[in-house]
Amino acid sequence: MSKNNNSDNENELNITEGEFLVNLARKAISNYLSENKMIKQPEDTPTSLNEKLGVFVTLKNYSSGELRGCIGFPEPVEVLAKATITSAIEAATGDPRFPQVTLKELEKDITVEISVLTVPQEIKTETEDIPRHISIGSDGLIIERGLQRGLLLPQVAVEWEWDKEEFLANCCLKAGLPPDSWLLKDSKVFTFKATIFRELSPKGIVEKVLQEKEPQ
Repeated sequence: MSKNNNSDNENELNITEGEFLVNLARKAISNYLSENKMIKQPEDTPTSLNEKLGVFVTLKNYSSGELRGCIGFPEPVEVLAKATITSAIEAATGDPRFPQVTLKELEKDITVEISVLTVPQEIKTETEDIPRHISIGSDGLIIERGLQRGLLLPQVAVEWEWDKEEFLANCCLKAGLPPDSWLLKDSKVFTFKATIFRELSPKGIVEKVLQEKEPQ
């Protein structure tokens, strides 16, 4: 996967690689819940998944569609396959917003979604022009102010039907900041792209999510 922030990324992961990551995440969670052990990276891991890339693992209730856990690596600090294993376990057991996922729940009512990230790029412009540099549907957001930081994946804005200002405001709230903090001079706003793969049902078919850039 290319480490730039272009939306037309011919080197992004394909469905076979995405299926491998989704299945790896599910196996990592299942093994940890049943044996309290973290699995090792499989020997048959595709070479492309040995690159250092950012990744988030999102768990959802299949019956309700509600979020059940989401944790990951915003920056490319770990090999993708290993980062997926760690993120999957943390999403299931360490997201402070939710109780730990149970093994029965995982088997029957949890779908796994993987978002592989490009390197975040800071928007360097006048604060009032920041929304013009954001594309709903293809951009994720990171907002930093001091030690506080919030991240929202590209699909979140689509799921909640947010416009650009709402997306920015909610990313500020995610960081524990007032919703208009993105307008302050010492705040930093970053965008990134994501290649997304998700199960259509628990342990079911994996699809690659096609994200279209909004009309300009």
